[in-house]
Amino acid sequence: MANKVYGRPISLNEKQFTYCPGCGHGVCNRLLAEVIDELGIAGNTIGVSYVGCGGMLYDFYNIDFAFPLHGRAPATATGIKRVRPDKIVFSYQGDGDLAAIGTAEIIHAATRGENLTSLFINNGIYGMTGGQMAPTTLIGQKASTCIDGRDPSYHGLPIRMSEMIAQCDGACYVERVSVDSAKNISAAKKAIKKAFQNQIDGKGFSLVEIVSPCPIGWNLSPNDAYKRITDEILEFYKPVVFKDTISE
Repeated sequence: MANKVYGRPISLNEKQFTYCPGCGHGVCNRLLAEVIDELGIAGNTIGVSYVGCGGMLYDFYNIDFAFPLHGRAPATATGIKRVRPDKIVFSYQGDGDLAAIGTAEIIHAATRGENLTSLFINNGIYGMTGGQMAPTTLIGQKASTCIDGRDPSYHGLPIRMSEMIAQCDGACYVERVSVDSAKNISAAKKAIKKAFQNQIDGKGFSLVEIVSPCPIGWNLSPNDAYKRITDEILEFYKPVVFKDTISE
């Protein structure tokens, strides 16, 4: 008789994901749930989601969530953690949310060294609101607001948030990972788990950037979207541990 060795994480409820086919948020949500289960913190965790595709994740979990205004997840998470320091608090944000309207909030949370965990999903586009160019959109990449591709002389250069956050003295751990392959998905889970463990141990602010596909926004099939990450995007957004003061 076969023994079941793998199944649906307890932290996830029975609702089916409503993301587009091939969307990386489903993979990221699954990894997050596995980490919460393995650390045994589901009953003591509060998530802070955001305005965007991944903002729907509060529908899929058996944990408490707050849903703040666009870009304000780090500020809201800070307030929750300061009022309830016994709770494990994390923010989950996209690139339009964290790297555009919420840039100030994430930088100052990191600079203050708030004992939080931040998950930053970077798919290089505004997926929910119409495929507009995001701060992380690569040079030459087409979007609804740059139909001929991002032009650095007109649109400016893409921003590298992890490199920026790593310069904040209050940040203890910053890593960029990807979900384009089984090997990289495994590394992404380890990074997420480390970021949560840092908070449990009271070490300070941790951010994990996850390079993720948006097939609809990129006008690609799911397979081609994942291939684009491997062949193109990781050349610019390299998976790197930018800062780890815990292991130093």
